[in-house]
Amino acid sequence: MKLFARFAQDESGATAIEYGLIAALISVAIIVAVSTLGNTLRGVFTNINAELNK
Repeated sequence: MKLFARFAQDESGATAIEYGLIAALISVAIIVAVSTLGNTLRGVFTNINAELNK
């Protein structure tokens, strides 16, 4: 019973999970931002290419 009580009071695992979730959320935000920026740059360079080929 003491082992279960100690396990219930230990919060180090919960803290690690929280940090993992925060890191995952930041990673997703970075991936979305880079993907959007990449699509925008592709459009810009496509337009430049079209203008140069005229």
